Amino acid sequence: MAAVAKYQVFVSSTFDDLRDERDQVIKAVLEMGHIPVGMEMFSAADEEQWQIIARHIDESDYYAVVVAHRYGSMTDEGISFTRKEYEYARARGIPCLGFIIDDSASWPADRVDTKTSLKAALDDLKALIKEKPVNFWTTADDLHGKFSISLMKAITATPRPGWVRSSDVAGPEVTAELIRLSSENAGLRKGIAAAEAAAAKDRNEEIRRAAQTLFATKRSPSYRYTSRGEWHNDVEVSLFKIFSVLAPTMMVEDSVRSMAVTLAMEIRSDKEQGWDIVALNQMRGLLADLMTLDLVHPSSRRHTVSDDNEYWSLSSLGTETLKRIRQTSLKDAVEPPEDEGDGDSDSDGAQTTYEGQPVDG
Repeated sequence: MAAVAKYQVFVSSTFDDLRDERDQVIKAVLEMGHIPVGMEMFSAADEEQWQIIARHIDESDYYAVVVAHRYGSMTDEGISFTRKEYEYARARGIPCLGFIIDDSASWPADRVDTKTSLKAALDDLKALIKEKPVNFWTTADDLHGKFSISLMKAITATPRPGWVRSSDVAGPEVTAELIRLSSENAGLRKGIAAAEAAAAKDRNEEIRRAAQTLFATKRSPSYRYTSRGEWHNDVEVSLFKIFSVLAPTMMVEDSVRSMAVTLAMEIRSDKEQGWDIVALNQMRGLLADLMTLDLVHPSSRRHTVSDDNEYWSLSSLGTETLKRIRQTSLKDAVEPPEDEGDGDSDSDGAQTTYEGQPVDG
């Protein structure tokens, strides 16, 4: 019986924003009985690791690139690793399968490059990929189906050497190579696990530093109780309190004016009176403070031409910080205080804290 070849397919894309889509492509490769290889198996931080990536591209039978709305991390040459991999695969004559997100597809705003230079570089990359036949996808499931069909067509139209069982070929060379690859992959996976643990630790440190700054920074925004009423700035409030109040409204996006009303409701000293708004210029200043900490950014969602509101959204760090705050609040709500006697705590006997600081600061 003739040996059945398994083809090695190198999958290239940006990583964090396309996790689900990469999983679907890798799943399709495995379902077809072939071997997926991707950049997530390697560190892209140094040139030595690039040599490993290049060797795996050389050893691959087919190359697939998936592109959405991010250009990706950059090399020392000033191009993204995705582009570097794609150009290398083309230069080596490896059949390349391109998959670009359809312009009409729904996509999270926090996974879109808004910087002009990055958008221009991304457009150039898409134009380069479109020099060869490409598929346009809308969802991860849609990508799964289109990738499977494209790979089958490529295997038929452009046969490649592939891999076969060592028992099906003569000589010890193939067995030695498989052992080498297995050992190398085991070492790389161990390195990935260590890198992921280090990244999680770094992210926790980012959140901790942001929270410390939020607690330590105080502001006294001007607000009023009625339209055209007298302005008051008699309340000092921490940026932590301001972020805790406004962040839930920015999980998708919220306008400056809407947030100014929300904040006025929260900080007014006379809770018996109604409220109008925080001064818009000061509201923008508060958002600039939060942006400096990388917690928020201007929204990139599209609006009608007649809509002249300014919209803001949480960044990925802002979302994680909000989740941490909410998790702490929920934990405090579930766990009873150690001392339920009389004291200055809230009416239920507990006061919510975050890293030892009162959340209502």
